[in-house]
Amino acid sequence: MTPMRHLPATPALGRRTPSVLLALALSLGAASCVDTPHYSPTRTYYVSPEGDDRNDGTSEGQAWRTLARAERVALEPGDRLLLQGGARFQGTVTVKQNEAGDTRSPVLIGSYGDGRATVEASGGPGISVHNTAGVEIEDLTVIGRSGTRADAGGINLYNDRPSGGRLGPVELSGIDVSGFAVGVAIGGKDEKAGFRDVSVRQARLHDNKDAGLLVYGPDFDPRHPAYTHRNIDVEHVEAFRNPGDPSAAHTHTGDGIILGSVRDATVRESSAHDNGARSSAEARSGPVGIWAYDATAVRIERNVSYRNHTGSDVDGAGFGLDSNVSSSTVQYNLAFGNDGPGYYAFSRTVNGAHRDNTIRYNISASDGRKLSRNGGIAVHGKDIRDLQIYQNTVVVPDAGRGDAPALRLRLGEQGVVLRNNVLVNQSGPVVTAETGLGPADVTLQGNNYRTTDGAWSVDWGSRTYPDLSAWRAATGQERTGQHATGLTVDPCFAGGELPTVRSARDAPAVVPECAGRDGLDLRALFGTDPGGVDYFGDKVPVPPPVGAAVPRTPDSGT
Repeated sequence: MTPMRHLPATPALGRRTPSVLLALALSLGAASCVDTPHYSPTRTYYVSPEGDDRNDGTSEGQAWRTLARAERVALEPGDRLLLQGGARFQGTVTVKQNEAGDTRSPVLIGSYGDGRATVEASGGPGISVHNTAGVEIEDLTVIGRSGTRADAGGINLYNDRPSGGRLGPVELSGIDVSGFAVGVAIGGKDEKAGFRDVSVRQARLHDNKDAGLLVYGPDFDPRHPAYTHRNIDVEHVEAFRNPGDPSAAHTHTGDGIILGSVRDATVRESSAHDNGARSSAEARSGPVGIWAYDATAVRIERNVSYRNHTGSDVDGAGFGLDSNVSSSTVQYNLAFGNDGPGYYAFSRTVNGAHRDNTIRYNISASDGRKLSRNGGIAVHGKDIRDLQIYQNTVVVPDAGRGDAPALRLRLGEQGVVLRNNVLVNQSGPVVTAETGLGPADVTLQGNNYRTTDGAWSVDWGSRTYPDLSAWRAATGQERTGQHATGLTVDPCFAGGELPTVRSARDAPAVVPECAGRDGLDLRALFGTDPGGVDYFGDKVPVPPPVGAAVPRTPDSGT
């Protein structure tokens, strides 16, 4: 096994580029298994606590007893290795370079009988797929014993073939993984040796030290953009109670789902919650619920990220587009109760690689529980280009920690636009922006800004503006040509002026109950496709109302 390598620390609030975040390169299994002459393909092998390793393993009545015996067999394409449901087996299941490999006839590793079998690993992964593919892993519980948390992925996919090439497909479904450094890890040595067509579905990834799911590769070179993996699909995955490492001051730990070094990836209908509770108080970058880095064409949609924490004074967000992410979309998601912002965009270096991204039709409610200064949406870093943020709803109570803006903007932006968003906070400035941001850097148009308690204000650079017209006149914000834009009216939320969201069931609390809060016609004015439906799947009229939800009023028919 290759020792774990961690990321360099990165600037405050800043995130990091997790080049080889936990390089869980398990060339391990290849050295630990003894190959025997190949059996005929399309065999089914059984393992049961009532079995005997002297059996041939090819029927329930002739089952083997241990995983060590099963490891002595090279799995041919089409073979199945089944463990008795409800039973527990100690050891590791390894699929190596000279096993499996047929995309049309995959090797299956799973359970038989009633319930799931449990693989209990010690000192390494529970299941390792090394330099091969054509593998399906389903209906298994994988747990790590003492010693595995520091250096292993529970289900570990790794490609370091000298000849390179992306390996696939691999399918993981119906799995429960806990007690490792990372629940599921998908890694490659370089941009020429990775995986493709990997799906992770119906998975519970919890109580792992560093992360629930991690996709990673080598350091990113913006001069020659390349991505180790392609076509990673994550669906119906729950990543929770991955606490982090209080001793890991050099990097972030306690994340939910991380997508790195990948082209074409999707996270949908998944959740990340209650992660990061034990992450280091000294770390210069903290954990996040669901995020991407060094990636392109990523879609993060219809997920929930909540009650994620940070031990330090950075991060703890619900969703993020981190360094070197391009042509990616975060949409139709719900964030609430996170220590940091609900959504963020960040770039660590000036290299032009963070560009052409979209954040739309999302809800952030009651985020910034610990780091209220970062608001519900935070855009920060050294070089963020052509980012569109539109049709989102952000509601930020102050959480007793002082003023909390709905939106925080920092230097390093070019061509960033925010349109048709509902931005509500409880007290203090509803927007805070650093000095030096002009209309060419960031443009706000057609948004509704509301402060529920106390005076309305915007902090823009070194000045505080007490009303929308003064801010507009001084900065050129909230204007299209000669026309004034923007609102400061009550959004008419169903849950009151400052609705509380404690679960996904509470999301309707931020649906408007009155009409007349129309936003800008994004398509006609800016050539932006506003999308056909809102957060709840209701049809969006033209022009769209501000925010993530279409009003539900007696005369609207919704």
